Amino acid sequence: MAGPAGDASGAGKVARPTHADVARLACVSTATVSYVLNKTDGRRISEGTREAVYRAAEQLGYRPNVAARNLASGKSGVVLYVVPRVLVGEMPMLAGSRMTTELARRGLLQVQIFEAEDDHHVVDAVNDLDPVAVTSLFPLSSGALRAVNAAHVPHIEIGTLPALGDPHLSIGAIRVEHLVSRGYQRIAFAYTGIAKWRALGDYWLEGVSRAARAHDLQSITIGDVTMDNAADVVTAWVRDGIDAVCAQSDEIACLVLYGIREAGLSCPNDLAVIGVDANPMGAISSPPLTTVEFNFIAVADAAIAAVLTELGLQAPPPPEPADIARLIVRAST
Repeated sequence: MAGPAGDASGAGKVARPTHADVARLACVSTATVSYVLNKTDGRRISEGTREAVYRAAEQLGYRPNVAARNLASGKSGVVLYVVPRVLVGEMPMLAGSRMTTELARRGLLQVQIFEAEDDHHVVDAVNDLDPVAVTSLFPLSSGALRAVNAAHVPHIEIGTLPALGDPHLSIGAIRVEHLVSRGYQRIAFAYTGIAKWRALGDYWLEGVSRAARAHDLQSITIGDVTMDNAADVVTAWVRDGIDAVCAQSDEIACLVLYGIREAGLSCPNDLAVIGVDANPMGAISSPPLTTVEFNFIAVADAAIAAVLTELGLQAPPPPEPADIARLIVRAST
């Protein structure tokens, strides 16, 4: 027989594991569970007991009450994740989503802050949200970094984590090796014409240049590509014997494709083009764009392990250095 309406709303729900459940499974007191999971200072608890509590919590799928724990500790429990303003496709959002979920399971609340034309959004978030850590894929602006340093909280720059190796070098090698395998020998690098995104171009160019030297290719020719000059730039490249272009992003690669069409040339017959970041628009460009897709899971997992380790929390082992990207071959090469 159905109960009252208020009771019916809870029908079928699985009870959330509590401190008491963890204590029973680990054969310890609830106070010990609290001390272990909250990293309480001044309590002498054996390593065996700590491991028993952690195993029980993991087995039960226990997740701490973030609000209650942070209220008790006087800390915000907030991790700021700075989403870059530079063009790198969907990877920052996909990695950030995974990080948010996994950190929440450990009692941390990730807040995503989007970079703007200036750095006031990040500075205000650091000052107002009292984060316990700040993460970013790329270096922070000078103003944002000053705010983080003044707050005396750790900054984890994800792109430099050892578990990810050197992404700019590995991705540069992927792109140049693909072009060489197709017979291309003279490579240009297409920068954005927008100053605020130039730094990312420098980052990717280093990897392409090193890979070109490893294959004994001529020095990379560089150029800024915009809507206004795209046809002129690609015309000059073809005239100078350039046969392939690495762009700093898929968006810039699409501008190169636009320039090729405007100049009355063809891709890849006159000029091959390869991008990076696997923007969905690349699949329907004309011709469809060869690009490199990031493994956002590897990026997120490296970041999660680094954050937890930095905060002194139980962390999974960081992933082994591995390829964090894969080549998507389409008609543009």
